[in-house]
Amino acid sequence: MRIALLSDIHSNVYALDAVLHDVFKESVDVVVNLGDILYGPIEPRATFNLLMENEIVTIRGNQDRQIYEARGTELTSNPTLQFIFDDLGEEPLSWVKGLPPVLQYTDDVFFCHGTPDNDLVYLLEDASSGKPELRADAEIINLLSGNQSHLICCGHTHLARSVLTSSNQLIVNPGSVGLPAYQDDEPWIHAMQSYSYHASYAIVEGQGDKWNVSFKRVDYDKHKAIDAALKRNRTHWAQFLSTGRVAV
Repeated sequence: MRIALLSDIHSNVYALDAVLHDVFKESVDVVVNLGDILYGPIEPRATFNLLMENEIVTIRGNQDRQIYEARGTELTSNPTLQFIFDDLGEEPLSWVKGLPPVLQYTDDVFFCHGTPDNDLVYLLEDASSGKPELRADAEIINLLSGNQSHLICCGHTHLARSVLTSSNQLIVNPGSVGLPAYQDDEPWIHAMQSYSYHASYAIVEGQGDKWNVSFKRVDYDKHKAIDAALKRNRTHWAQFLSTGRVAV
């Protein structure tokens, strides 16, 4: 089986379009979207429309939940979230609300956004120090909550990485299609950085307990995404999109 793994598009339709063009050269069996799809100040509705034009297996992420769970004061206090609501309309909201949080795709292959039972927790990295550090093997296995799949695919951190655990389980994070860096203050202040503006995805190929992983970096017209972020007064996003770095 040959799988293209996409994650963390964050409304960046320009990066998504470039990634899909690259994916379709790869003769994959399935394209998988690991969540955090429409949240962002770029082009939420256009991102949804492009996804609907293609056959893609999709699960939801934490910020997908944030969109459809938002209520009055959260909307009025978050201009980006209000923009997303206004741009999307009802159909995309219904679609994202109906997405599964995880998916046991085959006996060997499992998809989640964060961990198998929590879309807010980083599976491979601990960022409590302010920057990501690889978790210990036992801690990663514990966060799998008993899932025995040989291939486990996750997103959420925006960092491309693969780890083979002592339980002989390969965990793959394809990085972020649409947002190569970010800073967050929940549950602690920390920064995630890819150090490149390129869109990121991965291809995994194999079966059973034997898998090969290839990480891909795709060039795209980042200026369109940057202009959209600046139009919504998201200057931090412009920094993230242009450099893959968090400003000091």
